[in-house]
Amino acid sequence: MTDATLPADHVHWQEAVIERVERQTAGVKSFLLRPQDWRSFRAGQHLDVRLTAPDGYQVQRSYSVASAPELEGLYELVVERLEDGEVSPFFHDVAEVGDVIEIRGPIGGHFAWGPEDGGPLLLVGGGSGVAPLMSILRHRAAVGGEISTILLYAARTWDDVIFREELIARDAAEADFTLLLSLSRDTARRPQDVGRRVDAPLLEDTLARLGAAPRLIFVCGSNAFVEAVTGHLLDLGLDPQTIRTERFGG
Repeated sequence: MTDATLPADHVHWQEAVIERVERQTAGVKSFLLRPQDWRSFRAGQHLDVRLTAPDGYQVQRSYSVASAPELEGLYELVVERLEDGEVSPFFHDVAEVGDVIEIRGPIGGHFAWGPEDGGPLLLVGGGSGVAPLMSILRHRAAVGGEISTILLYAARTWDDVIFREELIARDAAEADFTLLLSLSRDTARRPQDVGRRVDAPLLEDTLARLGAAPRLIFVCGSNAFVEAVTGHLLDLGLDPQTIRTERFGG
């Protein structure tokens, strides 16, 4: 077994330097981390992050890796600022390029994709839940670009769409990739997008665009978002064995 497939408590902690910080939206930043010992991983896996206060108090959180395995030497994490969080305010208000943090991983086996898993793929993300789906999209473009894939991405507004410019560019450049945006508090800016929440009719229309039954479906977002989307998919007759979920927070 490799570190990428071992249980978390069998993977060692190590230091990583913050090499670059990129603002994605008003409340979301990307952090490019260079660890002492970089390991390849499966697209969709996550890192554990541990912070230690001067008095010894420690706090730990998990963040999906948004970069693809092809970005050797670096891991990209997407951190949304949560006012009541213990870790995200540190990243947004304190952390700077050159700072050192502790990480462990990449970890996780269920919510992961490689070209050997095939397609078509349906990716459904809510908010910062797009992070592991970006890793899958980027990896797919590098090693399996012919696999038909749709990303249905739910955000509050146009300005809340994380990786917006990259996603729109991929939509235009990659023949077998389609981006659909569901904006719950904004009007659609493109003909293929909608100004409402993800619901059963929207998922049904998305599946029709895919053309063939998806081999795998990846759903990532808040608990409520994942529960709602998964319920709709099951009601539409999708095989539960094809649905993989990752969720966070309340």
